[in-house]
Amino acid sequence: MIRVALLLFAIHFSGYGLLGVESLGINYGQVGNNLLPPDKVLDLLSSLRLTKARIYDTNPQVLTAFANSDVELIVTIENNMLGQLTDPEQALQWVSTHIKPYFPKTKITGIHVGNEILGGDSSDPALMTNLVPAMASLQRALAQLGLDSHIQVSSPCSLGVLAESYPPSGGSFKGELSGVMYQLLQFLASTRAPFWINAYPYFAYKDDPSSISLDYVLFNPNQGMVDPYTKLRYDNMLYAQVDAVIFAMARMGFQGIEVRVSETGWPSKGDANEAGATLQNAAIYNRNLLRRQLQNEGTPLRPSTRLEVYVFALFNEDMKPGPTSERNYGLFQPDGRMTYNVGLSALSNHKATSATISLTSSATKVANKENQSLVYWMFVYLLTFQVLFMRRRPF
Repeated sequence: MIRVALLLFAIHFSGYGLLGVESLGINYGQVGNNLLPPDKVLDLLSSLRLTKARIYDTNPQVLTAFANSDVELIVTIENNMLGQLTDPEQALQWVSTHIKPYFPKTKITGIHVGNEILGGDSSDPALMTNLVPAMASLQRALAQLGLDSHIQVSSPCSLGVLAESYPPSGGSFKGELSGVMYQLLQFLASTRAPFWINAYPYFAYKDDPSSISLDYVLFNPNQGMVDPYTKLRYDNMLYAQVDAVIFAMARMGFQGIEVRVSETGWPSKGDANEAGATLQNAAIYNRNLLRRQLQNEGTPLRPSTRLEVYVFALFNEDMKPGPTSERNYGLFQPDGRMTYNVGLSALSNHKATSATISLTSSATKVANKENQSLVYWMFVYLLTFQVLFMRRRPF
């Protein structure tokens, strides 16, 4: 209990002073043979007032098409490139070829080194070994070219990095990942880059639909859950997952790293064994998430820090392998037709009423009140503990 209180105290104050962003992010995957060309994709994003996107490569057609636009772009280095990028000269060559010719006309703000190297389905020991050295080489290359103050280097992890995620205050990383995770967190802390996590409440529901409330994972009104140690109330699973990651980092001694969601979404179609993969649920999940983004919400643990989220995905991608759901996460069809309406037009409607776009989170409301009293009682608890400890010390 003492350890949880100390962690909570450190985490609570590490989250203050961070500024939120104004736009929902979107993942722009290109594993399809019938997708809109990049210039038309830019038109689509612009019409929706979406100004943050993430791609899974450094496609020169995309980087060129997005030049002189308002879209901030995160690019990705493919997993199979990590080995050669541990070499500083190779990293410098890569940045000189794939980033420098396009920046600053194209607003590249981040480089994601691989995707789900940690916690993914195929945990390759060689990739894990090369991850942080490759990130360090890329960071040095950016510094050599004067780009390090504009572009952040990070690596999205799967939620599978967690050994425990419930309750959120029990969040901890898997023991077998402790070495590389410590290196990653050291790098992120030293460069002030965020920790990115791919978090899908859908997967938890699909695996156990009889035990997990659908309303809880869809952000619908529900009873929620109260963390027995922090007493924070959660009315949705995504925020609970993010706070579990924050606690896991704190347990390794890192309290000040911002957590952002690199992927989350819900499939509109699935196979017979993919519970919950329906058009209606996908629309509800993403619509409710959008509304909370418009409210600049933080999680109950960090209510003053807006949670930055990138939705997966912009398009249905017909060439993705795996179950049917993998090809049906898109908000739009490949030709630009809307799969379902999540209310993205509200982003461009500055005069929209709160009744139209507002869904205030009960988690945040309760958290704001409880955080005030919680911090007070933590002070009392810690001071009392200190007094008792001092009394027991020999003179």
